[in-house]
Amino acid sequence: MPAHRETRELPHSAAQMYALVADVAQYQEFLPWVVGTRIKNDSETEMLADLLVGFKGLREQFTSRVRKVRNQSIDVDYLDGPLKQLHNEWRFRPREDGGCYVDFYVEFTFKNRVFQSLAGQMFSKALHKMTGAFVDRANEIYGSGTAGSSGSSSSNATNAA
Repeated sequence: MPAHRETRELPHSAAQMYALVADVAQYQEFLPWVVGTRIKNDSETEMLADLLVGFKGLREQFTSRVRKVRNQSIDVDYLDGPLKQLHNEWRFRPREDGGCYVDFYVEFTFKNRVFQSLAGQMFSKALHKMTGAFVDRANEIYGSGTAGSSGSSSSNATNAA
């Protein structure tokens, strides 16, 4: 199953980045391929949300459970849609200078083997584009800060069957 792990060093605080990632209702404003969102319920610690994604005429809806620990972590588990499995994790670690490290991990499997094959071919590029969209949105909302507008990044992508 495809998996991707990435760490970004950003000039924004852990609280700011947590707030940005936890604001699922705004994803359609800046995330590539997200064309709609619907929050079914939301509390301080958990959210149930639908994302409508579209690409070249294809549209699919995903339902996920989002577990939240304020300013520290967000875990997303897939409940329903075109995938067989999806799990992603966000970790927000403060830096002494006021910025933070954002650790991102995702793994997924499509039900359809053709989609799985296509996803494997474009997986790393698509994930870098998505994490870059979060960084760009943070810079737009909070300013680019002193560590540079894109921050530094390290990643490790795997594509296991």
